[in-house]
This record gives sequence, C-alpha cells and structure tokens, in this order.
Amino acid sequence: MLLKTAPTFISVVDDDESTRKSTTLLIESFGFQAAGFESAESLLKSGQLGETFCLIVDVRMPGMNGLQLQSHLAAAGYKIPIIFITAYDDRESRRRAMEAGAVAFLAKPFSDELLLQTLRSALAEQLKAKANLISLVDDDESIRRTMTLLIQSFGFQAAVFDSAESFLKSRQLHETSCLIVDVQMPGMNGLQLQRHLASSGYKIPIVFITAYDNKESRQQAMQAGAVAFLSKPFDDELLLETIRATFWHMEPGAKTA
Repeated sequence: MLLKTAPTFISVVDDDESTRKSTTLLIESFGFQAAGFESAESLLKSGQLGETFCLIVDVRMPGMNGLQLQSHLAAAGYKIPIIFITAYDDRESRRRAMEAGAVAFLAKPFSDELLLQTLRSALAEQLKAKANLISLVDDDESIRRTMTLLIQSFGFQAAVFDSAESFLKSRQLHETSCLIVDVQMPGMNGLQLQRHLASSGYKIPIVFITAYDNKESRQQAMQAGAVAFLSKPFDDELLLETIRATFWHMEPGAKTA
C-alpha cells in the first residue's frame, strides 16, 4: 500500500531578516522542515499555511502583528500551535497571547535548547489533538451512518459530510488527520476534492471508497497520492488496517514515501 505524508513543517514569521534566517536554520538543525515569512500577510497568502504544524511568530511587525494573526487564524478555524517570540516582552501582550491559546511567549534572545523543548511540547499537543479525527465525505446517508459507527468502534472520532463543499467549509478541515471520501458525488467529486486540497497546500491522507471501481479513477487517485482505493463493499478489518497504516506513517520520525 502506498503512503505519502509530509514531514513536520514549521513556519516562522518575523520581519527581521536575520532572525528569520537564524531561526529557520536552527529549526532545520533540529530535523524539521521550516519556511520563513517576512509578514503575517505573506504567510496567509502562501500554500504552506495548510501544512504548518507549528507557527513561530514575532509579536511586533508592520501590518498585521502577531496577536492579530493569532486572532485571524482562530476565527478562520485553524488550530495551529503558536509560539510567540519578541524583543519587546510586556505583560499585556503576554497575557493576551497566552489567554488566546499560545504555547509559549519567548523573549529574544532565547537559547536553542529552550526553543527545541518548546517545539517538542507544541508538536506533541498538535499530534495528540489531530490524531483521532477522521472525516468522512459521502452523499449516501446510509453509508455515512454505518461508517461513522464503524470508525467510532475503532476508537477514533468521526466527522461526516454529505458533500465535498460542506467539508471544505467546516472547521474540521483543519483538524482532520485522515479523510475517507467517496469517488462519485454530486457537485465536487472525490478526485476533484483531492486536487483542491493539494493545490491549497493540505496534505491530508485520503482513503477513497467507491461502488464504481474503474481503472482510470483508481490510477488518478493513487498517482495523486491517495493512501488506498477501496471498492464497496469492503470488510471492517480492511478499513481498520488501512487507517492504522495511515496513522503509523504519521508518527513523529516516520519516513515519507
């Protein structure tokens, strides 16, 4: 079975070029992937937002500042752990950041070891938060109902949607660790949803399910990175094995295909 997942990705937002460069290099030396952005606006316009597992952001920046970025992401449904860094540590900014859910508020300069410990803590919480949610997209109500019960019986949380469009509008889009989707649906079909997520920067593992298995659809799905392509009806054990394999490859330190 082919599995393709992304390495842990950390975004750094700071208007100071030297800080951006040194922090990015430090993060990469820890074994993570990193990208630097000179402003909150450039991060929001990038394709990396959907891939970001943790965000390191300066408090004071021209344009949208760090606290405003935190509020914007929360309002948009993103639950990315945020570590604030600042050369101007003040009690009010610290209070606002932490009350809004920041992981940490670090005063510059900070030690390499402190940043590494903070990142490990943030990523552990992020993986824990995401690890149980499986989203199911299928226009057949009976399939949605039976699959929800099945997924929950495996010990996972389940969120169900009757269309690709309703999934894309939901807050669960940013929390989903595995997506099970029907191929043929009214409106946006499963293959179109897969392409849309990829072009938007999301790397959610996708398991396709279909009552109309054909070679061309299977080939398109797998070449675009699907985890599996299952023909209905499939047995419970096959689905469980597929989900388990997906989550195993998402463990920290797992190699990507």
